[in-house]
Amino acid sequence: MPCYRCGHRSLTRDDVSGGLVCESCGTVQQFDNYQAATWGADGPQGVLIRVGCSGTGSVLSYRDKKIFEANKLIDDITFKLDLVGTKVSEIKSMINTITEGEFGVGDWFPVLIGACAYVVVRSDNKSLPIAEIGDVIGRDVHELGRMITRVVDHLDLKLPEFDIVTSFEKVLRNLSNSGRIDNDKVKRMREQGVFLIQCATKWFLTTGRRPLPIVAAVLVLVAELNGVPGMKIEEMARKVHAAVSTCKSRYRELLESIVKVAQALPWGKDVTVKNAVKNAPFVLRHMEMKLMAKHGREEHPGSAKFDLEKVVRQCLRKDVEYSIDEDVTKYDDSQYFEVQNGSSFNHMGVDDLDKLQLSHECLSMAYNKFLEEDGFGKYVEVTEKAQRRKRKRDLELHPTEWWNGKTELSKKLLLKQILDKDVGLNPMPPSFVNGLLAVESRRAKINAAKSRIRKIMHPCSADLNDSSEISILEDLHEDLHARRKRRKTQAKDIDWEDFVIETLLLHQVKGEEIESGHYNTLLDLHVFNSC
Repeated sequence: MPCYRCGHRSLTRDDVSGGLVCESCGTVQQFDNYQAATWGADGPQGVLIRVGCSGTGSVLSYRDKKIFEANKLIDDITFKLDLVGTKVSEIKSMINTITEGEFGVGDWFPVLIGACAYVVVRSDNKSLPIAEIGDVIGRDVHELGRMITRVVDHLDLKLPEFDIVTSFEKVLRNLSNSGRIDNDKVKRMREQGVFLIQCATKWFLTTGRRPLPIVAAVLVLVAELNGVPGMKIEEMARKVHAAVSTCKSRYRELLESIVKVAQALPWGKDVTVKNAVKNAPFVLRHMEMKLMAKHGREEHPGSAKFDLEKVVRQCLRKDVEYSIDEDVTKYDDSQYFEVQNGSSFNHMGVDDLDKLQLSHECLSMAYNKFLEEDGFGKYVEVTEKAQRRKRKRDLELHPTEWWNGKTELSKKLLLKQILDKDVGLNPMPPSFVNGLLAVESRRAKINAAKSRIRKIMHPCSADLNDSSEISILEDLHEDLHARRKRRKTQAKDIDWEDFVIETLLLHQVKGEEIESGHYNTLLDLHVFNSC
């Protein structure tokens, strides 16, 4: 038999695959491995096709090729997620268990890889956001979340709680490695960020919400407090794979909470959302001092003791300078309270000073010498520098001056420990407050809808003291143009929700059910089914 490609009769059979191969061109001959079907007592028995194998020869079988492509795709996705070593092996082992060793191909398989990667990382108490996995595999987070639920249920696993502090530290570490943040500020920003995130957890800003937007909000705030330029909310939202609008909402809620804590300060009434960032150092310092205060120990007012000399010594210290000025010597007024050897004013009492007599000629000579040496100019110059330094110290407040970082909230704590801390604010969860406000709003709409229905169905028995009727009587004294304008304004106040509530009330739906806000369900039960 000649070769179908080159025509030479130089075909040999391969010992491994059993197929014919042309020695001239190396082409594997097609349809050479055909085997005739055999017949048995029950009919023909095929010998060519088996489950998971579509042929023999030098070409890989379907199952081997499928497993090879699946492992290649797993390596590619895990490399993009920065997962190496044992993590990749655990992901492959998990997929092998779920698919019973068959792995797979198709659009569903990358979703399974992402779900297994998320489960493996979360089981190790590390952070890997679902949004980041969705961006890598090009799938929706909801589809990925459903696959994660199926994997957890199939393997009967229980994942730990999402660690928001670890997520913050991971993003901050990436920014530090890229050179965006100085090394001397990284530790301070990490402590402040952990402190604010755990305070936000205590203030229920993360309850029932996605945790990554609050990470972006805290990153922006600590960057502004430490003078790190270029860290905008839009960029941080992309870093954590969160929506920009949601990150802005969390940032505003964080500032509003800081404003509420600042009300305990003497100037708290002047703190608003607009100047909350400028007042944040004082607020955080106040929170730190409140945490470090010892509660539960009541002492008698007369039993308090303190060292007066130590207090005066600390008040008069000038050795801590807030600006660098090499020409001005650092003074320490506390040296006058130190006990010195030899003749000194410290050894002189009031009587000794009275005995010290100086003549008028001696004082005049000393003053003239002081003026000749330009002492007055130097004195004025030094005084002006000291005043400028004091003004600069009063106006500028650096992170190293107001931040202590020695409280327990600067370290990662459990949720129960966080809730036990007192930082000056114990609000209700925002979702709970918003729910109450929504119920009150719907209740007002229900009462207004009942009033409108009652006026239409029973106009004679309408309440004459109703505010709407009073407005109608007032309209009688107005001209026609004003009345038309008022009617248009009132018509705009009635929206689709009012019409839905009126429809449900006309179908005898109770007001307590309408207050829940499940309009579509109520319409299906009471309106459309009745038709």
